[in-house]
Amino acid sequence: MNSREIVRGTVEYTGVERVAGSMPPPYWHDMRSAHYQLQGYAPEWQDVGGGRQEYLDEWGNTWARIDAYSKGEVARGAIEDLDDVFTIPMPDLADPANFHAVREAFDDPDNLQFRIGSLPGFPFNIARKMRRLDQFLMDLLLEKDRICVLLRRIEDLLADVIVQYAEAGADAVMFPEDWGTQKGLMINPKTWREVFKPGFVRLCAVAHEHGLKVLMHSCGKTTVIIPDLIEAGIDVLQFDQPQLHGIDNLARFHGEITFWCPVDIQTTLQTQDANAIAAGAKEMLEKLGGPDGGFIAGYYSGNEAIGLGLKWQDIACQAFTQYGDYRKG
Repeated sequence: MNSREIVRGTVEYTGVERVAGSMPPPYWHDMRSAHYQLQGYAPEWQDVGGGRQEYLDEWGNTWARIDAYSKGEVARGAIEDLDDVFTIPMPDLADPANFHAVREAFDDPDNLQFRIGSLPGFPFNIARKMRRLDQFLMDLLLEKDRICVLLRRIEDLLADVIVQYAEAGADAVMFPEDWGTQKGLMINPKTWREVFKPGFVRLCAVAHEHGLKVLMHSCGKTTVIIPDLIEAGIDVLQFDQPQLHGIDNLARFHGEITFWCPVDIQTTLQTQDANAIAAGAKEMLEKLGGPDGGFIAGYYSGNEAIGLGLKWQDIACQAFTQYGDYRKG
């Protein structure tokens, strides 16, 4: 089986020879990602004094950071007056010209990886930056109708972007949307289902109608809405903190959705205990995956950000390799 077949077999539960993975050399990486390139836009961090850097993104938000390696955070949102939700210009993300590099990356007969088109998020991940998260959450309670206008405008745009990825040869689309704190969902689950779930249903349907799988990265304890995400059509959930949900709890969804995880970056890896790390990898393989599918072995690329040397995740990769070969029987 080639990489595309292994990932598809994992997600569709049709059987695989080994665990799918996104690990660095000398291990395997079964996915290939590509991102649209907005014409005439090339963001660059600018020094603004005091060790601070800023840049303006395509939505009009000003990002800032005080280190040289983090992604930073939005310091000033593009929407200061909520009346602007009706008229603020949206970037022309779905322009076919933005997908030239994507088409080149995916139109490679010698590359047999699973091809993923990157989205900037679903509507929440974009809208919350345009208002800044604190203000957005207040708006959600006090100005829900206008917030829903903004969400629908973004949703319309993303639907068109998904179609462009399908036409460029993608196998899937993936988006980041952090919905949880360390204790639970960021908002009331009832509000999430009322305001945000319909957009998930629509965008997943667009993707599936065009033959694409939908992969979602989300940080925090979003356990309460996993059944909703499955119902909406999410095919893969990428969690960096699987222990936050409980591995046994995630195992209840085997057969319904695929989980893509490294060994937990906040707990297990932080022990710097080789036996515990290897055991964590083995547990996920046994409970979330197997020869029928359901699990993708992950790797957290920001070792510096979590304060760990490379060797600790290498132990996890070795365990994924050792226990993830299903041809051994």
